[in-house]
Amino acid sequence: MRSGLGLSESTAEPHGSRLRVRAAVSGRPRSTISTGLPVLDHLVSLLAEYAALDLSLEVEPGAAVDEVAAAGRALGEALAPELRGAGVRGHGSAAVPADEALAHVALEASDRPLVVSNVDLTEARVGGLESDVVGEFLRQLSEGAGLTLHVRLIEGRDTAHVLEAIFKALGVALAQAGRPRGVPTTRKE
Repeated sequence: MRSGLGLSESTAEPHGSRLRVRAAVSGRPRSTISTGLPVLDHLVSLLAEYAALDLSLEVEPGAAVDEVAAAGRALGEALAPELRGAGVRGHGSAAVPADEALAHVALEASDRPLVVSNVDLTEARVGGLESDVVGEFLRQLSEGAGLTLHVRLIEGRDTAHVLEAIFKALGVALAQAGRPRGVPTTRKE
């Protein structure tokens, strides 16, 4: 029986930079993320952990905006087939905290890429990363996977915590979307 997101790979060469993504479900999520941007590496690692993905993402260094766009698109393309498989839910939703921040992400593999968000971080900077670059990552992920993606910040002041909450919630929502239909989204232990 299918337990969630499966194995897919995507390779892209946007704007001359080379990129390779491999995403697979494993019992223990592991990730090797190398985008050239430590903050993005951390955020994508959180996404992989909360989605229970064995994720390898490598981008040759280049312009930050190009790297972020390439990483988001390639990850979306790698996940797209797994979010549309026969018997797969194709949608998920999660509210997840990171310290004082609380974010809610809802998504559907709709083939109508769209990001709707109440989060405006265009003026904020975290670890040298312009936060609107994170918005570009989400847009490219949505385009690559064909996702309708809603991101809501319920509470949060610290930009780093806001971004962590968003990426954690995105990971949980992706994990739910990759589950077979009829399988509960929570576990009783």
